[in-house]
Amino acid sequence: MTISTTKAIPVVGAIPRHVAIIMDGNGRWATKRHLPRTAGHAKGVRAVRRAVEACGQAGVEYLTLFAFSSENWRRPAEEVSLLMRLFMQALEREVDKLQEQGVRLRIVGDISPFDPKLRALIDAAQARTAHNDKLTLTVAANYGGRWDILQATQKLLAESGRNPAQPLSEDDISRHLCMAWAPEPDLFIRTGGEQRISNFLIWQLAYTELYFTDQYWPDFDRASLEQAFHWYATRERRFGRTSAQLAETGAKQP
Repeated sequence: MTISTTKAIPVVGAIPRHVAIIMDGNGRWATKRHLPRTAGHAKGVRAVRRAVEACGQAGVEYLTLFAFSSENWRRPAEEVSLLMRLFMQALEREVDKLQEQGVRLRIVGDISPFDPKLRALIDAAQARTAHNDKLTLTVAANYGGRWDILQATQKLLAESGRNPAQPLSEDDISRHLCMAWAPEPDLFIRTGGEQRISNFLIWQLAYTELYFTDQYWPDFDRASLEQAFHWYATRERRFGRTSAQLAETGAKQP
């Protein structure tokens, strides 16, 4: 389990160790071109491929993508069905490439409502790439930040031998979160012009640098990612300290 950034100061560099992305704007990209929204989602899969390749080559260790939120079930049934099909197709078509690139795939979220075939593909893809260590690609599917904290709390309370009167600590919750094995994100990117985190990793994003762009996800390419990294490199990551303290300690910034 990694230590929370509210309790310890992580080592930072010019390239973020962990990048988290909300891939927004697929539907609007399609509507702007007088295409069905589903066409935008299909185009967005190509942008995922570009992001994975670019992050791997840049030295990013963890890439986390918000593919389907727990609130996305509210979308039209046809669109939800298309998203599920695209998810299955991506698992079937992309795992070989992930394996070649040394990318480990992990899925986080409540996948119990998914079709059994999709759940089987998820299990097989995770097992096949489990030993890869160049980049960990995490896909958040039927995930919500509040759900994550709730399920972590439920696991904690269900632990045998725990004294009910013992106060809870931050570490108690952290070790049961879906991504307890990964460092907290250094850089959060949201495409599509919206400026909110939308129930994504709400515990883990406490000290993450937040980058928003009007660019729709299907248009987000290597140059777009490099621009986000350049912005990140200009940030002074203080983690509660002052600029003067950073100067005194000689702490390295991005």
